[in-house]
Amino acid sequence: MGQAVTIYVGTSGWQYKDWRPAFYPPKLPLRTWLSYFAERFQVVEVNNSFYQLPTHETVRRWAEATPPDFLFAMKMTRYVTHIKRLKDPKEPVERFVDVATELGPKLGPVLLQLPPSLQRDLPSLGATLEAFPPSIRVAVEFRHDSWYGRETQQMLSEHHAALCIADRKGHVRPPMDQTTEWGYVRLHEGTAWPNPCYGDAALQAWADRIMDRWGGDGDAYVFFNNDAHACAVQDARLLAAMLAERGVVVSRFPAADEVHIAA
Repeated sequence: MGQAVTIYVGTSGWQYKDWRPAFYPPKLPLRTWLSYFAERFQVVEVNNSFYQLPTHETVRRWAEATPPDFLFAMKMTRYVTHIKRLKDPKEPVERFVDVATELGPKLGPVLLQLPPSLQRDLPSLGATLEAFPPSIRVAVEFRHDSWYGRETQQMLSEHHAALCIADRKGHVRPPMDQTTEWGYVRLHEGTAWPNPCYGDAALQAWADRIMDRWGGDGDAYVFFNNDAHACAVQDARLLAAMLAERGVVVSRFPAADEVHIAA
């Protein structure tokens, strides 16, 4: 048996028009894109679950279309984070978990991305985290500065939840403090050409940061959310290769000739 994966590298979603023919063959049917993706990557972040909770049948189809070792990170529906704003979370979280667990062992972390206007509310955050079963890993992406501090970090640590690290054009929020043994990183937008790709120097810097935090103990999930021009696929491949060169056990990634930047 091979070594357990330490760093999972993937993209936020798999259905983007710019990815054909840059990644998906020109005549590959849309219904087979997930299977094709999962043969080349080992993890994906499901973004569309934020806008609408998928059906049980849809999630079962995702599981059936992917290899046994594939993982889905699921983004929490905006009903919990943006509409309810973490108030009365128990029932909607349970409804979300009921659907997500159709993935079985393929269910990876769940991401809570909070709205920029939501200021620190530790009681509501605590109630939301407590609504999840202990078997599910939860990461939280804060987008209001009031959340960043010792009290928030302590609450995340108590629930073994990860403080999501997010990058946009080189602005990293928050500082890369660990709240648990595992990590979650979202890379939204680089500064290289074509926009929003990450350049070699930025990717090398991220490879170093990830190695410093999770290259020894623990594990981490890293997702590129810069889908335009197929930047996400190319950047994920390059970062995974850089990590592999540094000796870390990384999830699978495409060969160099399988990914091209879209014009």
